[in-house]
Amino acid sequence: MFGSLDISTSGLVAQRIRMDTVAGNIANAQATRRADGIPGPYKRRMAVFSTGDGRGGPGVHVERIEEDPSRGLLLDMPGHPDAIRSGPLKGKVEYPNVDEATEMVNAMLASRAYEANITAMEATKDMISSTLRLLA
Repeated sequence: MFGSLDISTSGLVAQRIRMDTVAGNIANAQATRRADGIPGPYKRRMAVFSTGDGRGGPGVHVERIEEDPSRGLLLDMPGHPDAIRSGPLKGKVEYPNVDEATEMVNAMLASRAYEANITAMEATKDMISSTLRLLA
């Protein structure tokens, strides 16, 4: 029975990481400069899940965090400090490829999955408690 608690725990950890990723995407939805200070839009990140708890047991874990390579919204803003300086896109500013509505849906999905894992843990705890009552 403790294995099912471990499985639910791995789900809680994975969904928390997913929610952290979504929160980072929402927070950086208007960032036109990368973390290293170089002009360029923030790239949306996604948590990629994999089976197993990452230690050889059953469950789920985040295998990696990937950047979405798709292009963001281009707006004509020649006076912006992060505007493209030359080429066919001169004067345009690329904004992050983050769609806030999609991120809110992803946040709700992570939240519901987190709640489902808590419910599974509570059911397991009830089963353990019932077993101990029967044995006593």
